[in-house]
Amino acid sequence: MLLATDLDGTFLGGDQEARMRLYQLISSRPDIDLAFVTGRGLEDVLPLLADPTIPQPDYIICDVGATIVHGDTQQPVGPVQGPIDEVWPGRRLVSDSLAHIEGLQHQEVPQERRCSYFCDEHHIDDEVREIVAKLGCDILFSAGKYFDVLPPGVNKGSTLTRLIEHLGLDPKKDVMVAGDTLNDLSMYEHGFEGVCVGDSEEGLLLATQKLPNVYHAREPGAGGIVEALEHFGFLDREGIEAELEVVAEPGKADLVIVYHRLPYEEFVDKGVRKRRRPRSPNGIIPTLLSFFADGKAGSWVAWAIDDPRYGEFEVHTEVDTRDYPKLVAARVGLSEEDVEVFYKRFSKEAFWPTLHTFWERASFDEEHWPVFLDVNRRFAERAAAEAAEGAVVWIHDYNLWMVPAYLREARPDVTIAFFHHTYFPSADVFNVLPWRRQIVGSLLQCDYIGFHIPRQAENFVDVARGVMPIEIVEKVNCAPRFFTYGCAVGLDEMTAEIEVSGRRIGIGAHPVGLDLKRVERALAREDIQARISELREELGDTRMILSVERLDFTKGILEKLQAYERLLDEHPELHGEITLLTICVPAAKGMTIYEELQIQIEQTVGRINGRFGRFDWAPLRFFFRAVPFERLVAYYAAASVAWVTPLRDGLNLVAKEFVATQGLTGGKGVLVLSEFAGAAAELRGPLLTNPHDPNDMVSTCHLALTLSPEEASQRLSEAYDSVRYYDIARWGDDFMTAVDAVAARNKERERERERGREPEPPVRKDLAS
Repeated sequence: MLLATDLDGTFLGGDQEARMRLYQLISSRPDIDLAFVTGRGLEDVLPLLADPTIPQPDYIICDVGATIVHGDTQQPVGPVQGPIDEVWPGRRLVSDSLAHIEGLQHQEVPQERRCSYFCDEHHIDDEVREIVAKLGCDILFSAGKYFDVLPPGVNKGSTLTRLIEHLGLDPKKDVMVAGDTLNDLSMYEHGFEGVCVGDSEEGLLLATQKLPNVYHAREPGAGGIVEALEHFGFLDREGIEAELEVVAEPGKADLVIVYHRLPYEEFVDKGVRKRRRPRSPNGIIPTLLSFFADGKAGSWVAWAIDDPRYGEFEVHTEVDTRDYPKLVAARVGLSEEDVEVFYKRFSKEAFWPTLHTFWERASFDEEHWPVFLDVNRRFAERAAAEAAEGAVVWIHDYNLWMVPAYLREARPDVTIAFFHHTYFPSADVFNVLPWRRQIVGSLLQCDYIGFHIPRQAENFVDVARGVMPIEIVEKVNCAPRFFTYGCAVGLDEMTAEIEVSGRRIGIGAHPVGLDLKRVERALAREDIQARISELREELGDTRMILSVERLDFTKGILEKLQAYERLLDEHPELHGEITLLTICVPAAKGMTIYEELQIQIEQTVGRINGRFGRFDWAPLRFFFRAVPFERLVAYYAAASVAWVTPLRDGLNLVAKEFVATQGLTGGKGVLVLSEFAGAAAELRGPLLTNPHDPNDMVSTCHLALTLSPEEASQRLSEAYDSVRYYDIARWGDDFMTAVDAVAARNKERERERERGREPEPPVRKDLAS
């Protein structure tokens, strides 16, 4: 069958539960074709195609019937569109002919093969009718205020009829139409089965009450369409229930964490799967675990390798029965091939470069996208099964972009929060992604979305604005928490709340903090104190410039080494006085995209040491290995300068680790920080540098080496105050406080809506036409 439906008030109307039931029903039935029939222009329909909860239409009839396209390609249905084009005189001729008529206000909305105006009915006088008739066009007045000039004989019903003839369908058996306003009347006048959904316009009900093929439903919007499917016998009640996906029964977890990593580490020893405490490099896992320390029921959804060689796969495992007695790990079983494609290849080769503005390095493979979707769907299904009624589901990072779409459809009752740990670029970069509409459509199913800094949050809003119409509900000043004009990623004002299709979404900036207790524990160890003393003795009067990063082109390692070479060239007095110690953590096994970068780095290191090295002095010491956090703390304490210069970074916790270590030990180390790192927008005290400018890199590093002890101490103190106050615990608490506030506001709005007291959401001028 073909379901041909109006949008506003009909297919998009009714409560959320009714919409989801209808959408699931259509998605589960390949024998149901869907046609949107609307007064909107095609450009205004496109945002709906980015909403992952809405079924994709097979056909779109828009502009009140003047435009008809295929739903997947948005290309014209030639045999139907061609005859319409032939009889349309052109928008310019129509508008010029009516330009002198008083009382007509042209609608400045996207429209093709029609001209739309606002007016009162009395403005459509004999002169207007005569002008339109001479043009060979028709007049359509609707909703008491919309006046459309259309090609002759063209309306929603006529174009739909031509489509049905083109498809060879039986108009009396294979078609059902749905609408809610008098503007839809033409669809009911061609003998199709039709439904006027509940709360339809009185004029439509009166005009169709004697038509034997039209059913007046009780339920509004989508609910009325489901009601009519049963009434006309397209599906009986049992058939409808059988076709609907089984929505997961609510679980027991009030808080569900959805993260790519388990809260413990799994490894295989002699063919046996074993586990150990997590060795998280940044304290995020312990922080997230802390939300369950008071016995709160929760689930932690993460992947685990499902390999039958190591025994039967367990979905649920304990995390820590002593400290977190009601927390379970809900494991999503992935094969090694799933992880290879989903994470190592697709996420890291397509998304990671693009997010960090290196889109030219990105590799897009269409065959990987279905795997990414499948893994995200499995994460969402597991989260849906774990969440209690009204629970909060907190999703983490870009690997799980599509989880909100699947989760919203399965569990409309939950509050969905998302934190984006990586950088989020501007629209001109992000829009390179072939799947940007699906990704943004999924993220807009969230109730709250958090980023590190305002610039990244505002970038997301700009991207979303290019995908679908959004309303900015609230903006907030960024100062004094964040820099405004003090660095490349500063911003003076950011969006705090948006509205999309009647839903409010909170937007926030929450830079991840540091676990200071972890640094304190490291410094309290005797072996670390001994290592600090050894390093200082080894250095003697030589000052250490410390660089710590992973092997990644976003970190600017090669650019930093080249700047260091220039520093030694331009300042020979520093020979023997300084040494650059670089700790570079290798990429995960299988990450072949970094092999060329590693070769270039090794060649540069060899060249620098070959040019400037002496028997008694090594200008550069390069360690290509992972170093335990505790030993890193020893290097942080012994360093005179930390040179942290990523080309682009979401935040950068190395900068905070250095500041914390120096602050706790009473040091006077200087932090040279890239102004393209998220941390540059919140930390006061570092010397900011532009890693894309070799001259600035050299001069800023030289300044750090020549800074007076008094200024160095003052700068460090200012940065340490921020790192100490905005720690990892405050990050988690602030984020969840914001999520709870948004959830409370949304629940109150829902209660107001049920009481009929909420004002109508903003509607663009063209929607009612």
